[in-house]
Amino acid sequence: MASRLSLLEEELSCPVCSDIFRDPVVLKCSHSFCKSCLQQYWKQKGSRECPVCRRRSSMENPLPNLALRNTCEAFLKERSLYKLCSAHNEKIKLFCLEEEEPICVDCLKTTHRNHNFSPIEEAALGRKEKLRTALTPLQEKLEAFNKVKLICDQTLEHIKSQSQHTERQIKMEFEKLQQFLKDEEAARIAALREEEEQKSQRMKEKIEKMMQEISSLSEQIRAIEQELGAEDVSFLQPTAQVTPEYYCRAQCTLQDPEQVSGALIDVAKHLGNLKYRVWEKMLGTVQYTPVILDPNTAHPKLSLSENLTRVTYCNKRQPLPENPERFDCRSGVLGSEGFSSGKHCWDVEVLDIHFWVLGVVKESINRKGNISLNPGIGAWCIGHWNGTYTALTSLPTPLTVKRKPQRIRVQLDWDRGEVSFSDPRDNTPLYTFTHSFTERLFPFFGYDVHICPLKVSVTVT
Repeated sequence: MASRLSLLEEELSCPVCSDIFRDPVVLKCSHSFCKSCLQQYWKQKGSRECPVCRRRSSMENPLPNLALRNTCEAFLKERSLYKLCSAHNEKIKLFCLEEEEPICVDCLKTTHRNHNFSPIEEAALGRKEKLRTALTPLQEKLEAFNKVKLICDQTLEHIKSQSQHTERQIKMEFEKLQQFLKDEEAARIAALREEEEQKSQRMKEKIEKMMQEISSLSEQIRAIEQELGAEDVSFLQPTAQVTPEYYCRAQCTLQDPEQVSGALIDVAKHLGNLKYRVWEKMLGTVQYTPVILDPNTAHPKLSLSENLTRVTYCNKRQPLPENPERFDCRSGVLGSEGFSSGKHCWDVEVLDIHFWVLGVVKESINRKGNISLNPGIGAWCIGHWNGTYTALTSLPTPLTVKRKPQRIRVQLDWDRGEVSFSDPRDNTPLYTFTHSFTERLFPFFGYDVHICPLKVSVTVT
């Protein structure tokens, strides 16, 4: 078998590369070559000639030798079933344990005399076991990479969805602001037009009255001027109209005309601090919330409001990416801003909610798995379970509440190391944690709660 394969291999080898034909083509002179070998040869020679007989070829694209290609493929397939010793051209059946290489029976009589050996199947089985052992961590690593890639793919889609949703929200908010400005502009222009109409009407009435007085005076002047044009004798006759009574009537009894005070548009009222006045009025339509929720940290079963101030628990798990910042078992969400100094305060509306958790947690808190909130893991919180109020200390501490609070005030004094909770209706203290903080703290919220907005005021100094 070995001799037959060896002879056949010579017949099926390309004259240029001496390897088994790959994609063979045939020239008109009947010589065959690998297609790539022939093209490379022609390129180097600068002419199309047969590498064997040097006969020039008129074919720029030689025909494929399909029969030869099929024969080569069959030969390669058959040869793969037989591994032959390069020295003795015999089938390899043994494995030398000392030099760790496959050998044939003749090798034991020559180069591997007195060496320990084992059957090739047995040696291969041992190596396959070692390789299989090495394969396991690689498969685990591949699985880990595939899992992270899947998360990255989901994250990419979520990023696009987040961007589109956020863009819509931004446009909606600016549309509201633009509508407010349009309405305010229309209202101020309407006020200007109303003032213009009132003062124009007042001025028109004044002008009409003055026109009547001017007409009366003009008539009197005309009559007097006619009398003055008469002859002296006639003017002095007893029958003349010019009598002492006439002199009295000829005197003007009208008061001197007066300028109208406050007739002009009050421009200062309409333009004075216009931008500030509009902005001041705008403050009455907007809200400021001291803490904003971070949706990238929210547990998949928590739903956040559009303005990121309310969190609601829902039974259905939302399709969200498993990013490192997100809680995956503990149903919680963090505020978007952390604190590493100073005093901070926010009120949370709880109303008749049966279950809630409030407080602060350190930035490095473990967010994966079913964690138990307590100061030992970096969480300073209180909670409510069906009428029971508890401080989440290492061993939960029951809290005494005289009346059911509708709001909880959370106060953080990072520098003094205090986190306190109280009822803002009468400032009744509920519980205070003390600790020496060393890293940033984030507000923590669990289940159904609403962060209360603050009243916005402006002081001009």
